[in-house]
Amino acid sequence: MPKFFIKTYGCQMNERDSEQVAHSLVARGYERVAHEVEADVVLLNTCSVRDMADQKALGKMGMLGRMAKERPHVVFGFLGCMAQARGESLLKNVPHVDLVVGTQKFHRVADYVEELVAKKTSGPAAVDARGYNRMDDLRFSIVDVGEEAGSQSTIRDQQLVPRQATAFVSIMQGCNMHCTFCIVPQTRGGERSRSIDEIVHEVRDLVARGVKEVTLLGQIVNLYGRHEFPKRDGKSPFVQLLEAVHEVEGLKRLRFTSPHPIGFRDDLIDAFERLPKLVEHVHLPLQSGSNKILRTMHRAYTGQRYVELVRRIRQTRHGIAITTDIIVGFPGETETDYKQTRDLVEEIQFDNAFVFRYSPRRDTPAAEMPDQIDERVKEERNQDLLRIVNESTRRAGERLVGCKVEILCEGLSKTNPARLMGRTRTNKIVVFPPSPGRRRAGEDSDELVGELVDVQIEQANGFSLYGTPVLPISRAATNDRVHHRTDSPLRT
Repeated sequence: MPKFFIKTYGCQMNERDSEQVAHSLVARGYERVAHEVEADVVLLNTCSVRDMADQKALGKMGMLGRMAKERPHVVFGFLGCMAQARGESLLKNVPHVDLVVGTQKFHRVADYVEELVAKKTSGPAAVDARGYNRMDDLRFSIVDVGEEAGSQSTIRDQQLVPRQATAFVSIMQGCNMHCTFCIVPQTRGGERSRSIDEIVHEVRDLVARGVKEVTLLGQIVNLYGRHEFPKRDGKSPFVQLLEAVHEVEGLKRLRFTSPHPIGFRDDLIDAFERLPKLVEHVHLPLQSGSNKILRTMHRAYTGQRYVELVRRIRQTRHGIAITTDIIVGFPGETETDYKQTRDLVEEIQFDNAFVFRYSPRRDTPAAEMPDQIDERVKEERNQDLLRIVNESTRRAGERLVGCKVEILCEGLSKTNPARLMGRTRTNKIVVFPPSPGRRRAGEDSDELVGELVDVQIEQANGFSLYGTPVLPISRAATNDRVHHRTDSPLRT
């Protein structure tokens, strides 16, 4: 049985794409392995949002060159955004690469892998009309980065591990916003949305296989369907989708990421008041607190409008968590511009934030802008803002010490395999011991994995919370229960 290895860089959408590829290969008899040295097929699913992501993937593939010489039958491939952006040039930069597949062709990866495996095991053959490029007497490659009409409908089933509690569901592809710093419209194409019926069918299938929580994914998720589907009763297609998924029997939690502030209209804000399965967490990218920089970024809102939107979202549910993305060191960002961002971050007190130094991306307007910021200044602003964010994150965690919160147990803690971990409705990580009477986690029979559990929070440490289960909920009780609590219950 041939074996394959996939390493994923970047966002949750890439993770979802990798799972689709894995599912298609497993369906053809391939076995997934945890280490590339065990594999007959090695695939890197790449990201191009920042230069560091590009360099990591290129560096990893370069390190595999020795393995390619020692095991010439192994197929090596780049998938995803960097593959889309760089195409055939990757074959010149990394000569042992056999496969380059772009963002609209994940459903074709299994076909290409099988053809390459067959060619590598049968020896040289003539170039055919399906896209093979002759590299030398012994090697062939496949490059497919072309557009494909209707590619949003090629999103297929994903691979689930036993008792998997959560899953990502891609609802659309592409982006039409053209922020000046972003390469995504070039790598993912324009907005294309799946139908509500198709998405609901996938969610039902996931729930039938044990999933309790789904996260709807889109490059700008709350603009879903705006070009394909009509509004109904004053509700956007995205809110219609939320309502339809909310009705799936057995689903316990519903999330989405990442929205754009301009897509947060009254109907979406109202959905947080009406839909109890919709969790108390909104990841709302800010990018900058300077109106001048926001204009240069083509973000189409002001810092003041952003603050007002956060205020309205927080009014919908007590204890709702707001997280964000911020870029420092964007071209033309003065000390005054940075201070405006800093002041806004202090005012809002985010539960968490991803702070990035601006990274020029080839073929984006920002890369050609004057007044590029020195890397030393970017790093200083990055570290300064991280200190502020870390403090607000710490305070948000400490407010939960002594509280009983609901978590969805996802499995073993990555940092302590003797403990279990799960997430609150506000997306905070909680680490806790297995159920009473058990000394260790990791037992296949542990009834908490994949279940909703009440945990008494005893300690907050950095980005994680630590606690003890309170009266584990039986499967039958979980199936009958509808949860309305946030992470700010009464103290016990």
